[in-house]
Amino acid sequence: MRKSYDGLSGMVRQGLGRDPLSGEVFIFLNRRRTMIKILVWDRSGFVLWGKRLERGTFELPRGREDGASIVLSWEELVLILEGVSLRSIRRRKRYGVEKTAA
Repeated sequence: MRKSYDGLSGMVRQGLGRDPLSGEVFIFLNRRRTMIKILVWDRSGFVLWGKRLERGTFELPRGREDGASIVLSWEELVLILEGVSLRSIRRRKRYGVEKTAA
Protein backbone atom coordinates (compact mmCIF):
# COMPACT_ATOMS: atom_id res chain seq x y z
CA MET A 1 0.00 0.00 0.00
CA ARG A 2 2.93 2.33 -0.63
CA LYS A 3 1.77 3.46 -4.04
CA SER A 4 0.24 6.87 -4.48
CA TYR A 5 -1.36 8.71 -7.42
CA ASP A 6 1.06 7.74 -10.19
CA GLY A 7 1.70 4.20 -8.97
CA LEU A 8 -1.99 3.38 -8.56
CA SER A 9 -2.96 4.96 -11.88
CA GLY A 10 -0.21 2.85 -13.50
CA MET A 11 -1.67 -0.27 -11.88
CA VAL A 12 -5.09 0.63 -13.27
CA ARG A 13 -3.70 1.16 -16.76
CA GLN A 14 -1.28 -1.79 -16.87
CA GLY A 15 -2.83 -4.33 -14.50
CA LEU A 16 -6.52 -3.81 -15.22
CA GLY A 17 -6.27 -2.43 -18.75
CA ARG A 18 -8.59 0.44 -17.78
CA ASP A 19 -8.33 4.19 -18.25
CA PRO A 20 -7.71 5.89 -14.89
CA LEU A 21 -9.00 9.19 -16.39
CA SER A 22 -12.43 7.70 -17.16
CA GLY A 23 -14.05 8.88 -13.94
CA GLU A 24 -14.46 5.31 -12.68
CA VAL A 25 -13.64 4.71 -9.01
CA PHE A 26 -10.80 2.25 -8.38
CA ILE A 27 -10.53 0.56 -4.99
CA PHE A 28 -7.38 -1.07 -3.62
CA LEU A 29 -7.12 -3.22 -0.48
CA ASN A 30 -4.02 -4.53 1.25
CA ARG A 31 -3.64 -8.30 1.81
CA ARG A 32 -4.82 -8.14 5.41
CA ARG A 33 -7.82 -6.01 4.30
CA THR A 34 -7.12 -3.43 7.00
CA MET A 35 -6.30 -0.60 4.58
CA ILE A 36 -8.22 0.73 1.60
CA LYS A 37 -7.32 3.33 -1.02
CA ILE A 38 -9.78 4.80 -3.48
CA LEU A 39 -8.53 6.51 -6.65
CA VAL A 40 -10.71 8.62 -8.95
CA TRP A 41 -10.13 11.31 -11.58
CA ASP A 42 -12.37 14.37 -11.06
CA ARG A 43 -11.83 16.38 -14.31
CA SER A 44 -8.88 18.38 -12.98
CA GLY A 45 -6.76 15.83 -11.13
CA PHE A 46 -6.61 12.59 -9.19
CA VAL A 47 -8.32 12.25 -5.83
CA LEU A 48 -6.88 9.64 -3.47
CA TRP A 49 -8.83 8.68 -0.37
CA GLY A 50 -7.53 6.25 2.21
CA LYS A 51 -8.68 4.56 5.39
CA ARG A 52 -6.78 2.35 7.84
CA LEU A 53 -8.77 0.32 10.34
CA GLU A 54 -7.54 0.13 13.90
CA ARG A 55 -9.57 -3.05 14.44
CA GLY A 56 -11.37 -5.42 12.08
CA THR A 57 -11.16 -5.87 8.32
CA PHE A 58 -12.93 -4.70 5.19
CA GLU A 59 -15.24 -7.35 3.76
CA LEU A 60 -15.06 -8.18 0.08
CA PRO A 61 -18.22 -9.16 -1.78
CA ARG A 62 -18.87 -12.91 -1.70
CA GLY A 63 -17.62 -15.09 -4.54
CA ARG A 64 -14.75 -12.86 -5.67
CA GLU A 65 -11.12 -13.89 -5.82
CA ASP A 66 -8.39 -11.61 -4.51
CA GLY A 67 -7.04 -9.35 -7.24
CA ALA A 68 -10.14 -9.72 -9.40
CA SER A 69 -11.84 -6.68 -10.86
CA ILE A 70 -15.46 -6.32 -9.72
CA VAL A 71 -18.24 -3.77 -10.13
CA LEU A 72 -19.78 -2.30 -6.98
CA SER A 73 -22.68 0.07 -6.53
CA TRP A 74 -22.14 3.27 -4.56
CA GLU A 75 -24.30 1.81 -1.78
CA GLU A 76 -22.15 -1.34 -1.56
CA LEU A 77 -18.98 0.75 -1.31
CA VAL A 78 -20.45 2.81 1.53
CA LEU A 79 -21.48 -0.38 3.36
CA ILE A 80 -17.96 -1.82 2.99
CA LEU A 81 -16.43 1.39 4.36
CA GLU A 82 -18.85 1.43 7.30
CA GLY A 83 -18.16 -2.21 8.20
CA VAL A 84 -21.60 -3.58 7.37
CA SER A 85 -21.61 -7.25 6.34
CA LEU A 86 -22.74 -7.53 2.73
CA ARG A 87 -23.84 -11.11 3.35
CA SER A 88 -26.55 -10.05 5.79
CA ILE A 89 -28.01 -7.29 3.62
CA ARG A 90 -31.47 -7.78 2.20
CA ARG A 91 -32.65 -5.25 -0.34
CA ARG A 92 -36.26 -4.17 -0.35
CA LYS A 93 -38.07 -3.83 -3.66
CA ARG A 94 -37.88 -0.40 -5.26
CA TYR A 95 -39.26 1.10 -8.42
CA GLY A 96 -36.68 1.35 -11.17
CA VAL A 97 -36.70 2.55 -14.75
CA GLU A 98 -35.03 0.22 -17.20
CA LYS A 99 -32.72 1.81 -19.73
CA THR A 100 -33.45 0.99 -23.36
CA ALA A 101 -31.22 1.39 -26.38
CA ALA A 102 -32.07 4.44 -28.47
